[in-house]
Amino acid sequence: MSTDADAFLSALRLSDSFLPVGSYTASYGLEQYINEDWIENGEDLRELIAAYLRRLVGPCETVAIANAHAASADSDLERLLAVDERLRAVTMPAEFRESSTKAGAKLSELLLTGAEEPDGDELSTAFVDAIEDGSTPGHYPVVFGVVAEGRGLSRLEACLAHAYSFVTGLLGAAQRLGRFGHTEIQDALEDLQPTIEAVCERHLEDDIAAMSSFAPLAEIMGMRHERAGRRLFMS
Repeated sequence: MSTDADAFLSALRLSDSFLPVGSYTASYGLEQYINEDWIENGEDLRELIAAYLRRLVGPCETVAIANAHAASADSDLERLLAVDERLRAVTMPAEFRESSTKAGAKLSELLLTGAEEPDGDELSTAFVDAIEDGSTPGHYPVVFGVVAEGRGLSRLEACLAHAYSFVTGLLGAAQRLGRFGHTEIQDALEDLQPTIEAVCERHLEDDIAAMSSFAPLAEIMGMRHERAGRRLFMS
């Protein structure tokens, strides 16, 4: 793990809900689970988020981040675009795709094309152009991998920061939906930390072709959420 101060602070920034990319509007179907009374207590919530990590975040988004990071390090635009296309292909619910591409576009605007980007390297510029002209979707995990590599995070650090952010996002959504208090949410976060670490380490070296998502009930909940009469979250 890196001890570089700039990289460490970048990891904190990327994993913080304070980063204005719209992730606070996404519950990835969690809202529908709660609306339909599938989640009754903290244990149910922890089990559900652990399943998300093992079935969706790990084999899908972590693989995307790790490969996007590697493609960025090698200045391999073709591989980077292939990662983005593969992630689009394996993300089934329309709400999940929409929230991912909206967050990706915002992260790209903030940290790849904004005034804070000191170098504007050739690969980042070409990737931003591809997102803006619609030739690649610009999913959030792919943009995240490029940003993380450019700011000195290792692949593992990038994957851990993203998975942590995903978990805190879902826990924050559960709290805002009024079912759980601060203490219970913090207990759940601590309990989920070993799963975050294990999932990231397991999928860090996976090839693009291994990227997959098998969370059928979560996908069904996401699709039901699209038509729900009561919605606080975008997904």
